[in-house]
Order: sequence, then C-alpha cells, then structure tokens
Amino acid sequence: MSNTIHPGAIVSSEARLGQGNEIGPFVVIHDDVVLGDNNVLHSGVVLHGGTRLGNDNRLHEHAVIGGLPQDLGFDPATASYVEIGDDNVLREAVIIHRASQAGAVTRVGDHNYLMNGAHLGHDCVLGNNVIIAPYAALGGFVSVADRAFISGGVMVHQFVRIGRLAMIGGNSKITQDALPYMITDGMPGRVRGLNVVGLKRAGFKAEDLRSLKQAYQLLFRSGTGLDEAVAQLQDLSPAPAAELAGFIADSQRGFHRVRE
Repeated sequence: MSNTIHPGAIVSSEARLGQGNEIGPFVVIHDDVVLGDNNVLHSGVVLHGGTRLGNDNRLHEHAVIGGLPQDLGFDPATASYVEIGDDNVLREAVIIHRASQAGAVTRVGDHNYLMNGAHLGHDCVLGNNVIIAPYAALGGFVSVADRAFISGGVMVHQFVRIGRLAMIGGNSKITQDALPYMITDGMPGRVRGLNVVGLKRAGFKAEDLRSLKQAYQLLFRSGTGLDEAVAQLQDLSPAPAAELAGFIADSQRGFHRVRE
C-alpha cells in the first residue's frame, strides 16, 4: 500500500516513509525524518529533521514537530531527536521541540491526545494515554506519567514531574512535582484532593481508593513528619500507596501540597 502525498506537499528525498501515510497540502517533511505507517498529516504540518513518528498518528493543521529547542546555549548543528509512538492525536498548532543534548530524545508514548496549541519543550517525556488541553505548556525536561490530565492554560516549570493519573486544574502554575493520583490546582499549585473520577475511570477498585485516601490523610492531615509519613506509606497496601511513596522519595524539586 503506497503513500498518498498531495502535490502541494514538500517531502525530502532523504526522509524515510513507511506505507499508507496520508500527507496533505503544504506539509513539509525535512531531511532525517522517519515516518511509520498509516499516519495522517493534515495541511501545514511541519516535521523537522530528527523527528521519528510511529504508526497510526493523526497530526492536525500546522502542528510543528522537531524544531530547535528554545535553549540559548544550543548549537543547531547538534543531532537530537523527537520520538513519537503510535495512535497519538496532535491537534492544531501543537509544537514539540527536539532535545537539547547530543543524541538525546524528546519522547511521546502511545495513545496521547494533545489539544490545540499545546507545547512540549525540549527533552520532555510523555507516557501513554496522557491528555493535554489547549494552550498548556511544558518547560524543558518535564516528565508526565501515564494517564495524567493537564488542563488548559497550565504552565509547567522545567524539570518538573507530573505523576501517574494526576489531574492539573486549568491555568495552574506548576513549579514543583505534582503527585500521582491527586488533583493539583491553583497559582501556585495546591493539592485539592484525590482524582477520584480519573481513578475510577482507570479501573481502580474500592480497596485502592481506600488505601489512597489513607495516604492522603497521612500526608496532609495527620501532622506526621514527611520522612515518617513516607515510611508508613510504603507499608500500606495495595501498590498505589507505595508508588506514591516512591514518587515523593525520588523528588528533586519538592512537591505541591495542600494549602497551609
């Protein structure tokens, strides 16, 4: 099955294309781009060198992938990459920059949905089934775990981590790690409670929710010191409470908490 390429598209002879791709008018595909199979690139999409696209992705009008990182110290001759997995939807004007270090990768997993105007800075890593709403922006080196939901207009500081199944409220300012399973909202961000709706949709059982409610009380309502609280979290079952403890223990920037 061959590719369908509009006569108004510009596709480098140095790009490598799989099969079954639909490439619309005014699409530009530069040298050193690798395209898998069955992708749809709508009008005006630009794939810069170093972009690697998997299979069955949908890129809407004027998405720009693999542009130079917004790093004043970056040498444009540096070879770095963007890798995007399978079954992702990138809506209008999504921008994803390639990594800032030689051989490094800005990475997007599978089944993610990035709404119009979303921006991923250099060296970001997205897991799977992440949703990013319109005009949210991630600074460099941000990592977002599976099934996180980042609402519209959110600004995320560089080097921040967004935990699994975290929900970030609209227009929030995120300067520290956002805990998994929690709703973080506000300027500055504050934990507002468990992401109960998201957890239920993800198939979490009643015992999981009970354990996470215990964890929330222990962290934010018990008056227990952080080190002791993390130690007690590790003893809670089932696994999500221990995962929360591990996330906190690995934090380099600290994490958003409830309002004092």
